[in-house]
Parts: sequence; C-alpha cells; structure tokens
Amino acid sequence: MTDQKPSRREAILHALVQLLETDPGARITTSVLARSVGVTEAALYRHFPSKRKMFEALLEFAEEAVFSRCQVILQEQEDARVRLQQLMHLVLVFAERNPGLCCVLTADALMGENDALRKRASQFFERLETQVRQILKEGEIRQGLRPRTSATRGADFVLVYMEGRIQRFIRSSFHRLPATDFDESWALLSEIIWG
Repeated sequence: MTDQKPSRREAILHALVQLLETDPGARITTSVLARSVGVTEAALYRHFPSKRKMFEALLEFAEEAVFSRCQVILQEQEDARVRLQQLMHLVLVFAERNPGLCCVLTADALMGENDALRKRASQFFERLETQVRQILKEGEIRQGLRPRTSATRGADFVLVYMEGRIQRFIRSSFHRLPATDFDESWALLSEIIWG
C-alpha cells in the first residue's frame, strides 16, 4: 500500500486551516500562506485564483462533510429525537476535529474579506437551522411529538446552543471542546424542546 501525497491544492487548504488554528483571529495574507506551504504566491494563484476561492473551498468541504452525513442520519433514523440528537452531536464533533475550519464557518476568519464570502459562510448555519426545523416538524406530524414551542423557535434554540458551543471553542483557543458533556446537555435540551 502506498501513501498518496496530498495534491498541492489540498496542501494549500490544509496549511490555511492550520494557520487559522494556530493563530485564530489573525489576518492571513497570501505571502504568509505561501511560506507555510513552501511555495511562491504565484504558485498559490495557479491553484486558487483568489483567497476568496480558498475560503469557498473550505466552506464546500464543511458542507459536504456535515450534510452528507446528515442525510445518512435521516435515512437510518426514524425517531425525530434521535435524528436531532445525532445531528447536533455530528456538528459539535465535526467542529472539535476541525478547529481552524470553525473560524471560517463562524466568519471569524473572514473579517476584512468580501461581504459575499461572510454571507456564504452564514449559509452553513442557515442550512442547519432549516434541517433542524424540518426534523422538528416531521416529529410532530409523523410521531405526534408536541414541542413546547414552534418548530421555528425550537430550531432557533438548537442553533443558538450549537453556535454558542462552537464560538466558545474558538474563544477558548480550542480548549473547551464543543461536544463535552453532550449527553447531559442533550437531556436538558430535549426536556426544553419536548417537555
């Protein structure tokens, strides 16, 4: 079995995520990124026409990783409570395993970048909220689960929890893991949502 060397494109994205992880909040220039990869800035631009395209590639990776697994959960699980629990756990564990990427998803790393790029990043959480709202509505229709509030407010509450955990992870320099004590948190959230 041979070890495949990552493509230059993958190496650039990996280096970008590593820089975001080691120095969250710092503005990353193409010259710093090129040095980190061990190439010239011109070589960076042969793979990505702009830094925006690099960030977009990271967002696409996150969306594919999370939402493809989310579809598996929806196919394998019938119970809305199990679906929601597994979706939330998936997102928080994904965040733990990809700390630098959290800075992109929350748009912390995108300050000073194009406004359209920050809007693109917010779509990740908007899409998650839509999925949570759908799970809550389906639980009500298919299982007769009666949430204490509307699916919209319930989804809002779940997203506030997940985004808060991810923001705290970034703020703590990646020490306070988002999925810590998840089972206990889930029990409380479930009680709040369904009673």
